[in-house]
Amino acid sequence: MPKRLGILTGGGDCPGLNAVIRAATKTACSHGYEMIGFLDGYTGVVEGRYIKLEPPVISGLLHRGGTILGTNNRSNPFYFPVKENGEVTYRDMSDKAVARLEQMGIEVLLVVGGDGTLAGARDFKAKGARVIGIPKTIDNDLAATDQTFGFDTAVRTATEALDKLHTTAESHHRVMVLELMGRYAGWIALYSGLAGGADVILIPEIPWRIEGVLKKIEARRAEGKPFSIVVVAEGVKSPEGELVVQRRVEGSVERVRLGGIGQLVGKLIEEKSGIETRVTVLGHIQRGGSPSSYDRVLATRFGVAAAELAVKGIHGVMVCLQGNTISYVTLEEAVGKPRIIPLDHELLATARAIGISFGDD
Repeated sequence: MPKRLGILTGGGDCPGLNAVIRAATKTACSHGYEMIGFLDGYTGVVEGRYIKLEPPVISGLLHRGGTILGTNNRSNPFYFPVKENGEVTYRDMSDKAVARLEQMGIEVLLVVGGDGTLAGARDFKAKGARVIGIPKTIDNDLAATDQTFGFDTAVRTATEALDKLHTTAESHHRVMVLELMGRYAGWIALYSGLAGGADVILIPEIPWRIEGVLKKIEARRAEGKPFSIVVVAEGVKSPEGELVVQRRVEGSVERVRLGGIGQLVGKLIEEKSGIETRVTVLGHIQRGGSPSSYDRVLATRFGVAAAELAVKGIHGVMVCLQGNTISYVTLEEAVGKPRIIPLDHELLATARAIGISFGDD
């Protein structure tokens, strides 16, 4: 049997996944390894669905968004959905998945994903599987790496949306509210709000009051600026301190689906100020499209580094960015520690210095 590595992409998709697949495969092949791509996240490992990644398969992937392997955020092998008699039940299929890797001669499995997918990799490791994590999420909320690929592209997309909202807000003298992704961290909202000229940025890390938001809007009107741009991260809590949840999904790695805080903020602004307010939820547009040049490079660096570690016999780790250097940490260090914005972060001070409100005035 030839020497083999495996790779899967799990959780939510993001720009740069195909660049990782391409880089890891090219590196593996250069060392005489075959690369097996498991389909639809951990589902492919449990069910034995995969493709052989060869040069013709990975050709032209660098600029393509999404993932040619497919992804799934409901395929936790330790809590795997199984249909029986027309009903879905959940079983621990991890032993079956680990055994399949051994039967196929997969020396190391490269797992590309966010916190939930990487937690699965850590638990695989505890069962004796040889795994290496590669961090990806548009939310940029993994503590063990300074940045994840996908984040830069999401910020670019959100900034372009703000540029467009700015012109219509100014034309109609309205307040425009833009709800962005990010889960429980405000990185996308902070970066794009700064880049897109937002007047108010609401993030999960800073409690807000509607009075603080109105104070900024009314100050702008007093200065002869009858429109305002408000950016809201999806993980922002209500003024009463409660999460706004769109729905809950049984069997998903991320069971709580956030959404609706933008509508709440817009409703409060219009009711209390009398100013016409419109709400835009950017949603999955932030996950789509071609990756930025930065994300292509970072994803390529991660893919090469992970494959090189696997060839050297190093596993049980996650590759990461520390400063401008690609390094690695143990999977235990990598998961379960969200990276949120510190209250003393320089970008918060920068935003306040140019008059941006965080609704806490």
